Amino acid sequence: MCRIKQESHFTLKIYHGVQSFKNVNKPVLTTGTFDGVHIGHRSIIKRINSIAKEVGGESVMLTFSPHPRMVIFPDDHGLKLLNTSDEKLEQLEAAGLQHLVIQPFTKAFSKKSALEYVRELLVEGIQPYKMVVGYDHRFGKNREGSFQNLIEYGEMFDFLVEEIPAQMLEEINVSSTKIRNAVSSGDISTANHYLGYNYPLHGIVIEGDGIGNKLGFATANVQVSDTLKLLPGNGVYAIRAEVNGKWLKGMLNIGHRPTVNEEGELRIEAHLFDFEQNIYGEKITLHLMERIRNEERFHSFDDLKAQLRKDQAAALKALA
Repeated sequence: MCRIKQESHFTLKIYHGVQSFKNVNKPVLTTGTFDGVHIGHRSIIKRINSIAKEVGGESVMLTFSPHPRMVIFPDDHGLKLLNTSDEKLEQLEAAGLQHLVIQPFTKAFSKKSALEYVRELLVEGIQPYKMVVGYDHRFGKNREGSFQNLIEYGEMFDFLVEEIPAQMLEEINVSSTKIRNAVSSGDISTANHYLGYNYPLHGIVIEGDGIGNKLGFATANVQVSDTLKLLPGNGVYAIRAEVNGKWLKGMLNIGHRPTVNEEGELRIEAHLFDFEQNIYGEKITLHLMERIRNEERFHSFDDLKAQLRKDQAAALKALA
Protein backbone atom coordinates (compact mmCIF):
# COMPACT_ATOMS: atom_id res chain seq x y z
CA MET A 1 0.00 0.00 0.00
CA CYS A 2 1.34 3.42 -0.97
CA ARG A 3 0.06 6.75 0.19
CA ILE A 4 1.22 10.19 -0.84
CA LYS A 5 1.85 13.09 1.49
CA GLN A 6 1.68 16.24 -0.60
CA GLU A 7 3.01 19.64 0.37
CA SER A 8 3.34 22.84 -1.62
CA HIS A 9 6.97 22.30 -2.59
CA PHE A 10 7.38 18.52 -2.71
CA THR A 11 5.66 15.18 -2.51
CA LEU A 12 6.70 12.33 -0.23
CA LYS A 13 5.44 8.90 -1.24
CA ILE A 14 5.03 6.46 1.64
CA TYR A 15 4.99 2.69 1.18
CA HIS A 16 3.88 0.26 3.87
CA GLY A 17 6.15 -2.67 3.04
CA VAL A 18 8.59 -3.26 0.17
CA GLN A 19 5.97 -5.28 -1.71
CA SER A 20 4.20 -2.01 -2.58
CA PHE A 21 7.38 -0.24 -3.72
CA LYS A 22 7.31 -0.29 -7.54
CA ASN A 23 8.23 1.68 -10.65
CA VAL A 24 10.91 3.89 -9.09
CA ASN A 25 13.85 4.67 -11.32
CA LYS A 26 17.37 4.13 -9.92
CA PRO A 27 16.54 4.21 -6.18
CA VAL A 28 19.30 5.81 -4.12
CA LEU A 29 18.72 4.25 -0.72
CA THR A 30 19.62 4.89 2.89
CA THR A 31 18.21 3.11 5.92
CA GLY A 32 17.76 3.75 9.62
CA THR A 33 15.38 5.07 12.27
CA PHE A 34 16.35 8.74 11.77
CA ASP A 35 14.65 9.66 15.05
CA GLY A 36 14.55 13.44 15.34
CA VAL A 37 15.45 13.99 11.66
CA HIS A 38 18.03 16.44 12.97
CA ILE A 39 20.60 18.47 11.05
CA GLY A 40 22.97 15.48 10.82
CA HIS A 41 20.27 13.24 9.39
CA ARG A 42 19.38 15.96 6.91
CA SER A 43 22.94 15.93 5.60
CA ILE A 44 22.46 12.27 4.64
CA ILE A 45 19.14 13.01 2.96
CA LYS A 46 20.79 15.88 1.13
CA ARG A 47 23.47 13.46 -0.07
CA ILE A 48 21.07 10.84 -1.43
CA ASN A 49 19.02 13.58 -3.08
CA SER A 50 22.20 14.88 -4.72
CA ILE A 51 23.22 11.44 -6.00
CA ALA A 52 19.70 10.78 -7.26
CA LYS A 53 19.75 14.04 -9.20
CA GLU A 54 23.15 13.20 -10.72
CA VAL A 55 22.10 9.74 -11.96
CA GLY A 56 18.48 10.49 -12.86
CA GLY A 57 17.18 8.49 -9.91
CA GLU A 58 15.06 9.10 -6.81
CA SER A 59 15.88 9.23 -3.10
CA VAL A 60 14.55 6.44 -0.87
CA MET A 61 14.66 5.74 2.86
CA LEU A 62 13.96 2.34 4.39
CA THR A 63 12.82 2.31 8.01
CA PHE A 64 10.99 -0.11 10.29
CA SER A 65 7.83 -0.08 12.38
CA PRO A 66 7.50 -0.76 15.21
CA HIS A 67 10.99 0.16 16.38
CA PRO A 68 13.09 -3.05 16.38
CA ARG A 69 13.87 -2.68 20.10
CA MET A 70 10.17 -2.91 20.90
CA VAL A 71 9.97 -6.28 19.15
CA ILE A 72 13.26 -7.75 20.33
CA PHE A 73 12.90 -6.48 23.94
CA PRO A 74 9.12 -6.14 24.36
CA ASP A 75 9.21 -5.90 28.16
CA ASP A 76 12.38 -3.89 28.57
CA HIS A 77 12.93 -1.62 25.56
CA GLY A 78 13.00 1.63 27.61
CA LEU A 79 12.28 3.50 24.41
CA LYS A 80 11.57 7.23 24.28
CA LEU A 81 11.59 8.95 20.89
CA LEU A 82 12.21 12.51 19.74
CA ASN A 83 9.58 12.16 16.99
CA THR A 84 6.13 10.69 16.78
CA SER A 85 5.38 8.98 13.46
CA ASP A 86 3.59 12.06 12.08
CA GLU A 87 6.35 14.40 13.26
CA LYS A 88 8.95 12.28 11.49
CA LEU A 89 6.97 12.31 8.25
CA GLU A 90 6.67 16.08 8.46
CA GLN A 91 10.42 16.52 8.92
CA LEU A 92 11.33 14.01 6.19
CA GLU A 93 9.06 15.92 3.82
CA ALA A 94 10.72 19.16 4.81
CA ALA A 95 14.13 17.61 4.09
CA GLY A 96 13.00 16.78 0.54
CA LEU A 97 13.00 12.98 0.74
CA GLN A 98 11.08 11.49 -2.20
CA HIS A 99 10.18 7.96 -1.03
CA LEU A 100 9.80 6.38 2.42
CA VAL A 101 9.42 2.61 2.79
CA ILE A 102 8.09 1.58 6.22
CA GLN A 103 8.77 -2.14 6.59
CA PRO A 104 6.86 -4.03 9.33
CA PHE A 105 9.34 -5.39 11.86
CA THR A 106 8.39 -8.74 13.39
CA LYS A 107 10.08 -11.52 15.34
CA ALA A 108 10.19 -13.61 12.16
CA PHE A 109 11.74 -10.75 10.21
CA SER A 110 14.42 -10.29 12.90
CA LYS A 111 15.60 -13.87 12.26
CA LYS A 112 16.46 -13.32 8.59
CA SER A 113 20.15 -13.78 7.81
CA ALA A 114 22.16 -10.92 6.36
CA LEU A 115 22.01 -12.51 2.91
CA GLU A 116 18.21 -13.05 3.15
CA TYR A 117 17.79 -9.45 4.28
CA VAL A 118 19.68 -8.11 1.27
CA ARG A 119 18.21 -10.47 -1.29
CA GLU A 120 14.55 -10.40 -0.19
CA LEU A 121 14.21 -6.88 1.19
CA LEU A 122 16.67 -4.81 -0.77
CA VAL A 123 17.23 -6.53 -4.11
CA GLU A 124 13.82 -8.09 -4.73
CA GLY A 125 11.92 -5.31 -2.94
CA ILE A 126 13.64 -2.01 -3.62
CA GLN A 127 16.24 -2.81 -6.33
CA PRO A 128 18.62 -0.04 -5.27
CA TYR A 129 20.92 1.62 -7.75
CA LYS A 130 23.06 2.76 -4.82
CA MET A 131 23.04 2.45 -1.02
CA VAL A 132 24.42 5.13 1.27
CA VAL A 133 25.17 3.78 4.77
CA GLY A 134 27.71 4.13 7.57
CA TYR A 135 30.78 1.97 8.01
CA ASP A 136 29.19 0.63 11.21
CA HIS A 137 25.90 -0.32 9.51
CA ARG A 138 24.67 -3.71 10.76
CA PHE A 139 21.83 -5.83 9.42
CA GLY A 140 20.35 -9.32 9.50
CA LYS A 141 19.91 -11.79 12.37
CA ASN A 142 21.86 -10.77 15.47
CA ARG A 143 23.25 -7.83 13.43
CA GLU A 144 25.59 -10.28 11.70
CA GLY A 145 25.88 -8.30 8.45
CA SER A 146 28.66 -5.70 8.27
CA PHE A 147 29.53 -2.89 5.89
CA GLN A 148 32.08 -5.18 4.22
CA ASN A 149 29.35 -7.78 3.70
CA LEU A 150 27.18 -5.11 2.09
CA ILE A 151 29.96 -4.25 -0.37
CA GLU A 152 30.25 -7.93 -1.28
CA TYR A 153 26.48 -8.26 -1.73
CA GLY A 154 26.50 -5.11 -3.81
CA GLU A 155 28.97 -6.73 -6.21
CA MET A 156 26.90 -9.93 -6.16
CA PHE A 157 23.56 -8.25 -6.86
CA ASP A 158 24.78 -5.28 -8.91
CA PHE A 159 24.22 -2.22 -6.75
CA LEU A 160 26.68 0.42 -5.58
CA VAL A 161 27.53 1.15 -1.94
CA GLU A 162 28.75 4.46 -0.54
CA GLU A 163 30.06 4.95 2.97
CA ILE A 164 28.97 7.86 5.12
CA PRO A 165 32.25 9.31 6.44
CA ALA A 166 33.10 8.28 10.00
CA GLN A 167 33.39 11.90 11.08
CA MET A 168 29.88 12.66 9.86
CA LEU A 169 28.51 9.56 11.58
CA GLU A 170 30.19 10.55 14.81
CA GLU A 171 28.69 14.03 14.54
CA ILE A 172 25.25 12.51 13.93
CA ASN A 173 25.56 10.19 16.94
CA VAL A 174 26.83 13.02 19.13
CA SER A 175 23.99 15.24 17.94
CA SER A 176 21.37 12.58 18.77
CA THR A 177 22.84 12.12 22.26
CA LYS A 178 23.05 15.87 22.85
CA ILE A 179 19.45 16.36 21.73
CA ARG A 180 18.12 13.63 24.02
CA ASN A 181 20.12 14.88 26.98
CA ALA A 182 19.10 18.47 26.28
CA VAL A 183 15.38 17.63 26.00
CA SER A 184 15.47 15.50 29.16
CA SER A 185 17.19 18.25 31.14
CA GLY A 186 14.97 21.01 29.74
CA ASP A 187 17.73 22.71 27.73
CA ILE A 188 15.37 23.24 24.82
CA SER A 189 17.53 25.89 23.11
CA THR A 190 20.35 23.36 22.64
CA ALA A 191 17.89 20.70 21.45
CA ASN A 192 16.37 23.09 18.92
CA HIS A 193 19.82 24.07 17.67
CA TYR A 194 20.75 20.48 16.81
CA LEU A 195 17.28 19.58 15.55
CA GLY A 196 17.10 22.54 13.19
CA TYR A 197 13.50 23.18 14.30
CA ASN A 198 11.58 23.80 17.52
CA TYR A 199 10.80 20.72 19.61
CA PRO A 200 7.10 19.87 19.23
CA LEU A 201 4.54 18.21 21.48
CA HIS A 202 1.28 17.03 19.89
CA GLY A 203 -1.73 16.28 22.02
CA ILE A 204 -5.38 16.71 22.90
CA VAL A 205 -6.72 19.38 25.24
CA ILE A 206 -8.37 17.72 28.24
CA GLU A 207 -10.27 19.12 31.20
CA GLY A 208 -8.23 20.16 34.23
CA ASP A 209 -9.16 21.27 37.74
CA GLY A 210 -9.53 24.97 36.93
CA ILE A 211 -6.86 26.27 39.33
CA GLY A 212 -5.12 28.25 36.58
CA ASN A 213 -8.38 30.02 35.80
CA LYS A 214 -8.76 31.06 39.45
CA LEU A 215 -5.26 32.54 39.32
CA GLY A 216 -6.07 34.52 36.18
CA PHE A 217 -3.92 32.23 34.00
CA ALA A 218 -6.33 29.76 32.43
CA THR A 219 -4.51 26.73 31.03
CA ALA A 220 -5.08 24.12 28.38
CA ASN A 221 -4.20 20.77 29.92
CA VAL A 222 -2.55 18.70 27.21
CA GLN A 223 -2.54 14.93 26.96
CA VAL A 224 0.39 14.02 24.72
CA SER A 225 -0.75 11.72 21.92
CA ASP A 226 2.17 9.27 21.92
CA THR A 227 3.39 7.58 25.11
CA LEU A 228 6.80 6.98 23.50
CA LYS A 229 7.42 10.70 23.03
CA LEU A 230 10.35 12.02 25.06
CA LEU A 231 9.03 14.77 27.34
CA PRO A 232 11.17 17.80 28.20
CA GLY A 233 12.41 18.24 31.75
CA ASN A 234 10.10 19.90 34.25
CA GLY A 235 9.93 23.66 34.09
CA VAL A 236 8.35 26.65 32.37
CA TYR A 237 8.83 27.30 28.64
CA ALA A 238 8.00 29.97 26.11
CA ILE A 239 5.96 28.36 23.33
CA ARG A 240 4.16 28.91 20.09
CA ALA A 241 0.99 26.86 19.87
CA GLU A 242 -1.02 25.74 16.86
CA VAL A 243 -4.72 25.05 17.41
CA ASN A 244 -7.59 25.10 14.90
CA GLY A 245 -5.29 26.58 12.29
CA LYS A 246 -4.30 29.51 14.50
CA TRP A 247 -0.79 30.28 15.78
CA LEU A 248 -0.65 31.63 19.32
CA LYS A 249 2.02 32.72 21.76
CA GLY A 250 2.06 31.28 25.23
CA MET A 251 3.91 29.64 28.08
CA LEU A 252 3.98 26.03 29.15
CA ASN A 253 4.46 24.35 32.50
CA ILE A 254 5.61 20.75 32.67
CA GLY A 255 5.70 19.32 36.15
CA HIS A 256 3.91 18.11 39.26
CA ARG A 257 2.63 21.52 40.48
CA PRO A 258 4.20 21.29 43.97
CA THR A 259 2.45 24.49 45.13
CA VAL A 260 -0.94 22.91 44.41
CA ASN A 261 -0.22 19.28 45.25
CA GLU A 262 3.15 18.04 46.45
CA GLU A 263 2.54 14.52 45.15
CA GLY A 264 0.54 15.43 42.04
CA GLU A 265 0.78 13.60 38.74
CA LEU A 266 2.81 15.05 35.90
CA ARG A 267 0.86 17.78 34.10
CA ILE A 268 1.46 19.56 30.82
CA GLU A 269 -0.35 22.91 31.00
CA ALA A 270 -0.26 25.66 28.38
CA HIS A 271 -1.39 29.22 29.01
CA LEU A 272 -2.14 30.86 25.66
CA PHE A 273 -1.85 34.63 25.57
CA ASP A 274 -4.90 36.66 24.49
CA PHE A 275 -6.97 33.52 23.90
CA GLU A 276 -10.19 32.60 25.69
CA GLN A 277 -11.93 29.98 23.50
CA ASN A 278 -13.09 26.60 24.80
CA ILE A 279 -10.87 24.04 23.06
CA TYR A 280 -11.58 20.90 25.10
CA GLY A 281 -11.12 17.85 22.89
CA GLU A 282 -9.23 19.79 20.23
CA LYS A 283 -5.84 18.83 18.83
CA ILE A 284 -3.00 21.14 19.79
CA THR A 285 0.67 21.35 18.85
CA LEU A 286 3.12 23.05 21.18
CA HIS A 287 6.44 24.25 19.79
CA LEU A 288 8.89 24.81 22.64
CA MET A 289 11.04 27.86 21.99
CA GLU A 290 12.97 28.64 25.18
CA ARG A 291 13.10 27.55 28.80
CA ILE A 292 12.24 30.28 31.30
CA ARG A 293 12.83 28.64 34.69
CA ASN A 294 12.81 25.46 36.74
CA GLU A 295 9.72 24.13 38.44
CA GLU A 296 9.36 25.70 41.90
CA ARG A 297 7.24 25.38 45.03
CA PHE A 298 5.77 28.68 46.26
CA HIS A 299 4.61 29.51 49.79
CA SER A 300 1.24 30.83 48.65
CA PHE A 301 -1.00 31.24 45.62
CA ASP A 302 -0.25 34.97 45.71
CA ASP A 303 3.46 34.23 45.32
CA LEU A 304 2.67 31.82 42.48
CA LYS A 305 0.48 34.39 40.75
CA ALA A 306 3.22 37.02 41.01
CA GLN A 307 5.70 34.58 39.48
CA LEU A 308 3.30 33.73 36.65
CA ARG A 309 3.19 37.43 35.72
CA LYS A 310 6.98 37.42 35.57
CA ASP A 311 6.92 34.23 33.49
CA GLN A 312 4.52 35.81 31.01
CA ALA A 313 6.77 38.83 30.61
CA ALA A 314 9.80 36.59 30.13
CA ALA A 315 7.94 34.43 27.59
CA LEU A 316 6.81 37.46 25.58
CA LYS A 317 10.38 38.76 25.54
CA ALA A 318 11.71 35.36 24.37
CA LEU A 319 9.04 35.12 21.67
CA ALA A 320 9.63 38.67 20.41
